[in-house]
Amino acid sequence: MIFGLIMLLSVVAGILSGEHFHSFIAGFGIAAIAIGTAYWLAFRATRYPQLALLMLLVAMTAKLAVTVTGVMWVVQTNMMSSPFVFSLSYLFFSIVVSYCYFKLREYQMSVATKRNTVVFSTSTQQESALMTSTATATKI
Repeated sequence: MIFGLIMLLSVVAGILSGEHFHSFIAGFGIAAIAIGTAYWLAFRATRYPQLALLMLLVAMTAKLAVTVTGVMWVVQTNMMSSPFVFSLSYLFFSIVVSYCYFKLREYQMSVATKRNTVVFSTSTQQESALMTSTATATKI
């Protein structure tokens, strides 16, 4: 349902910004790269939980650096025909890409939890079966 709504809004926004399509695509591309970089840095696995805040700060700085570099590149190459369309596109797609990455993370965590549950429950069942067969064998 939400995925369909996101796709509908993206297509409608793309059609409405047809005259400034380069600005629309530039906003999408920069938002996707900046949020992807920040997500990748912020959710790195580390042995030291004390580094979590540092990783979030590094991710925020990297997102800002990617955004500033991308905007400078787009302005330098004269691809931005409408700053308004670019900023709305960047805002919309930064929200959408963040939502998608967090849904991906939620799915990955649920798969990992199911995998660990299956492994632990399987070994427990095998141990209990082994213990009952041993107990039966000693009674005979």
